[in-house]
Amino acid sequence: MPDIVTRFAPSPTGYLHLGHAFSALFAADAAREAGGRLILRIEDIDAGRCRPEFEAAIVDDLAWLGLEWDGPVRRQSEHLKDYAAALDRLRVNELIYPCFCTRADIKAEIARAATAPHAAPHTGEGADGAVYPGTCRALGQTEGQERIEAGEPHALRIHMGRAVELTGALSWSDRERGEIAAEPEAQGDVVLARKDTPTSYHLSVTVDDHLQGVNLVTRGEDLFAATHIHRLLQAVLGFAPPDYHHHRLLTGEDGRRLAKRDDAATIRALRNAGKSPAEVRALAGFDWT
Repeated sequence: MPDIVTRFAPSPTGYLHLGHAFSALFAADAAREAGGRLILRIEDIDAGRCRPEFEAAIVDDLAWLGLEWDGPVRRQSEHLKDYAAALDRLRVNELIYPCFCTRADIKAEIARAATAPHAAPHTGEGADGAVYPGTCRALGQTEGQERIEAGEPHALRIHMGRAVELTGALSWSDRERGEIAAEPEAQGDVVLARKDTPTSYHLSVTVDDHLQGVNLVTRGEDLFAATHIHRLLQAVLGFAPPDYHHHRLLTGEDGRRLAKRDDAATIRALRNAGKSPAEVRALAGFDWT
């Protein structure tokens, strides 16, 4: 059996909170128990929201908690060529197409389809919210290219139906739930890149895990739906699938999962309040010594 390689991959769009600490400690525990390696990755493709000061705080807070990671930190913003190469592979196989719909266009099309007398309603929810109704899927290649060359804002979407037909049935091994049959078609034609952002979370995380040799992905159960997409992308890109462990989410007193808006629960705030690393690890449910 290969050594376990797992990772913690936060986005530097704010300070880490207790939920992040739980996820990081969970990944570190999985690596420690197996005598494996933990990798730290900074998912900073959102140039409008990511800040260097938040990245510095992430590294500082993790070190303060007692976490150690192996090798250099990988920053997604420094590896855009890797994601472009993956898009090129999908393009060659005619698995992506340009989409010129705005959010308002998509909302209007979903509403129209839901009330049309002979059309199937597109009201499902996927990993990215409302499932895209496929409006631009039928655009001719010439028209799409002309609109791109004219500078029209657009996204690149995967042709999910074509991809599923190519891969056939897929599954993944989940340590919490067992063998899971992948159903990527339920997620629709998700966005893989945009004109102003040359990769998406789905594409970059799939490429990164492959290139970094990650064979156990530990992450919150809120990302379970996204795994259907990632398993499909692994198959069409020829990547071996890792194992997964979707862990529970920490919640606040109101029962909602912790988010970056919860300032009182940030590691920085707890540190400033005088909490020790051991106390914060205990708050997150870990009793490392």
